Amino acid sequence: MIKGKTIVITGANSGIGLETLKLLAQGDNKILAVDLRTDRIEALALKNVFPMICDVSTKENVDSIFAAATEKLGSIDIFFANAGFPYYETMDYVNWERIEDIFKVNVYSPIYTYQKYVEYLGGKQGQMAITVSAIGKLAMPGYTLYSASKFAMQGFQQGLRYELPKNVSLTCLYPIATDTGFFKKAVEGQEGKVIRERPFPVQKPQHVAKCMVRGLEHKRKFVNPSKLFTFAQFLFAICPPIKWVYLKLEKNKLDRFEAQKAAK
Repeated sequence: MIKGKTIVITGANSGIGLETLKLLAQGDNKILAVDLRTDRIEALALKNVFPMICDVSTKENVDSIFAAATEKLGSIDIFFANAGFPYYETMDYVNWERIEDIFKVNVYSPIYTYQKYVEYLGGKQGQMAITVSAIGKLAMPGYTLYSASKFAMQGFQQGLRYELPKNVSLTCLYPIATDTGFFKKAVEGQEGKVIRERPFPVQKPQHVAKCMVRGLEHKRKFVNPSKLFTFAQFLFAICPPIKWVYLKLEKNKLDRFEAQKAAK
C-alpha cells in the first residue's frame, strides 16, 4: 500500500481518477485532486485531499497546479496525469478547434506536465504516471481523434523510455473502455438521448484503479488491467481476420449511432 506520499491526480472527479483517488486517500497520503469540477471529490470530505478546479488544457493552468501542489502538499512524490476525454463520431466535418481541443488535453498537457515535473523535482526522486489507454495501441471506429491522441502518447512514452533521468520513474496505464458516464450522455446539440453502444469489452473503473495503485506501488512501467486485451493483441497478430471481424462489429455500432443522430 502506498503511504506517506504527496500526490497529484488530474481528472480526479470521475471514473478512473476518482476511484484511484479513493484508494490512495486510504493511507496517510496528501493528494491534490484536480478536475474541471470537484463536486464528487468534495463529497468525499477527506482532510488529506485538496480539490482544485482547473482546466489542464493550457500551459498557465498546468503551471498553477504545480504552484498549488507546493502550497498544499509541499512536494510531489507522484504525479498522475490522468485527465483526458474522447469524442465518438464520424470524421465527416471540418473543425480545427475541435481537433485542437482534444490534443491540448490528451497530448500537450501530459507532455508539458512531464517537462514541468522533471524541472520541479530538480534531481529529487519522483514518479510520473500517464493514462495512455489501450486505444493507443488499437484504433477503434468512432474514436479516430481520440485514438490519434492516444497513439501520440504511446509514441511519447516509447521514446521517453530512452531519455528518462535516473531520478524519475514512468508508469503508463492502458485501460480498455471503462464503465463511466461517457456512454450515458446525450450527444452535443442533439435533443433527447442518442445511445452510444459501449465497445466490447468494458471494465469497471474500480478494477482499473486497483491495478493502477498496485502498479504505482511497485513502480511498474506498464499497467494493463485487461488480460483479455493482452490476449487479443496476440490473437490479432497471429490471426488478422479475427481483428477485422471485431472491428467490423464495432463499426456497425458507429453506423447505428449515426443513424440515430440523423433520425433526431
